[in-house]
Amino acid sequence: MKIDFERSGGFGGLRTAVTINTAALSPEKAQQLQDMVEAASFFELPASLSEAASGADQFYYRLTIASQEREHSVEMSDTAAPEAIRPLLRELTLLARQNRR
Repeated sequence: MKIDFERSGGFGGLRTAVTINTAALSPEKAQQLQDMVEAASFFELPASLSEAASGADQFYYRLTIASQEREHSVEMSDTAAPEAIRPLLRELTLLARQNRR
């Protein structure tokens, strides 16, 4: 599975991004990400999730996940992100930060 993740916005307007190929991860980490994708029903989400309320300090996410069977992209704001996908967004943010070091 290949994951392209980008987070932008927030107080400083910073951009954080990472591309992850789960084949390069430990089997445990790869399975953890796979479980999070499934728990979020990622491939069933619409391509864009937004709410009428916006804030200057919100984060915006762009997430594309490709497996052997399918590929899907979703763009969303902090406030529009479904609760089920939030653990995946947090984990990908951590991985993007680790990748910068």
